Amino acid sequence: MKKVTVQDQGLVEKTKCHAAAIGVAMKESVYPLTATVQYPRQRKKMPDNFRGYILFDPDKCINCWECAFICPANAIRMKEAPNKKYYPTIDYGKCIFCHFCIDSCTDSALRTTKIHDVAYKDMDEMVTLTEEMIEPPEIVREDTKLVEYQIDDKDLQITKTREVDNLFVDEVPPSVEIPVVSQCIDGASCIGCHVCEYVCGSGAISSSIANGVMNMAIDTDNCTGCGLCVKECTMQILKLVRK
Repeated sequence: MKKVTVQDQGLVEKTKCHAAAIGVAMKESVYPLTATVQYPRQRKKMPDNFRGYILFDPDKCINCWECAFICPANAIRMKEAPNKKYYPTIDYGKCIFCHFCIDSCTDSALRTTKIHDVAYKDMDEMVTLTEEMIEPPEIVREDTKLVEYQIDDKDLQITKTREVDNLFVDEVPPSVEIPVVSQCIDGASCIGCHVCEYVCGSGAISSSIANGVMNMAIDTDNCTGCGLCVKECTMQILKLVRK
């Protein structure tokens, strides 16, 4: 067995070590460099693209259902509103905060916030209805300091300032999009299932019967280009084309 020999330090070396340790303790008491955030009295500064609680603006929604289709956690359900349109509801018991719904929302009807600490009484309350998504939840703030981490080539710098972070991100203008409309590319293959007409939220698709033959028509002026009819077409004879 190998023996470990501990070197006996003299009085001077021991005094230097103790003095250095006391110096570090005094420095930490005045200018602490700990990475711990004293939440809720302090709050870490979050970026504007932080994936937090989701808000909804029904005036911008084109009723395309894209958010419900793209949700990988199946947390979004569409709820019928009094105006006969369908708007999203979110089950935060399932939501993984991937924000695919926000990324896919063409008119920015869904937007993010920096709110990440919402409390619920039970699982049922975590199902957030459309009307509850329009306004943010009740916010009780205890934070008085804002903590920001800055990493350079040498060390981690921690800045603490006596201010509070804005939890609501400034509205980002929607990206420039190419206007598209739905078009039938093979009318002879249409089986008249009316699915496209049923799912169209803008009422752009209509049907009529003449001489025993049913005809489907698309009003390009009312079509929003959401693509929902293209997705649901049984015969896959609809496609989106540029205006």
